[in-house]
Amino acid sequence: MSKTLYERIGGQEGLETLLGHFYADVRQHHVIGPIFNERIHDWPAHLKTIASFWARQTGGPSDYGGGMGKHLSLPIGPAHFTHWLGLWEFNCRRHLPSVEAEEMIVLAHQIAAHLQRMIFGRTNA
Repeated sequence: MSKTLYERIGGQEGLETLLGHFYADVRQHHVIGPIFNERIHDWPAHLKTIASFWARQTGGPSDYGGGMGKHLSLPIGPAHFTHWLGLWEFNCRRHLPSVEAEEMIVLAHQIAAHLQRMIFGRTNA
């Protein structure tokens, strides 16, 4: 039986490591950092929620029950997605084996495309 992407990236520990590095970069980013920092006041809780989201996306155990509706009211445009995906790609390639990094990057691009369709009615990614 083949392992899930979740298992291949190191399970919860691997996911939390990736997300910790990624969101440390996000928080410091000159374009997307202010948007996150203005809205997220409890980073440990946010990281737990995001880890649950990514666990579900990668075939791991998850209690994530939310959608992506919270993103609809954010003051974001296509450039924000470009920056977010750039940081994601950098962190995936830095902290994951190459095959798993590329799978996580493809998954993130699919999620971004879906979210952009929700927000803008089109895909720019």
